[in-house]
Amino acid sequence: MGDSHREPTASFHDQFTTIFDANFGRLYRYLDRLSGEPELADDVAQEAFVRLYRRGALPDAPEAWLISVAMNLFRNVQTTRRRRRRLLTTERATRAHADPPPPADERAVADETRLRVRATIDGMPERDRRLLLLQAEGFSYREIAAGLDLHEASVGTLLARARDLFRTRYQEHSDVS
Repeated sequence: MGDSHREPTASFHDQFTTIFDANFGRLYRYLDRLSGEPELADDVAQEAFVRLYRRGALPDAPEAWLISVAMNLFRNVQTTRRRRRRLLTTERATRAHADPPPPADERAVADETRLRVRATIDGMPERDRRLLLLQAEGFSYREIAAGLDLHEASVGTLLARARDLFRTRYQEHSDVS
């Protein structure tokens, strides 16, 4: 590579590895829940970490930086694939990232619930979706605020409103079913 990238130091590598081990799984799960596409989530999460590593130094808030970069990457992919977006089958997702599937009757109930949750989440305003999904993956209020460019003090109130909206809309989907 050219001179535009500094050679990472050993201590940076160790710090990066610690950040990666602590955050890759939850960033991946957040993106998977946001997109419904495990392969896309994996690609975007990996690219966010590649970009962090190429920096050669950690930002002040690496988790927030990763969320922000991942969201920008996701938006870019979403924009270019909007018309070609396809649903990923449960079987394929199960083979790629989970234990063997449950019996057919349990799978049918789980599939119905998953579809209701997905429909509810997809029908919510973007900020509410992101708030709920980031919280579900264990990101702190500080990390959520930084990743979504919000004031940390408002995250709790915004999450409470998003949860209320989710409950209301989920119930509406239940009543329709």
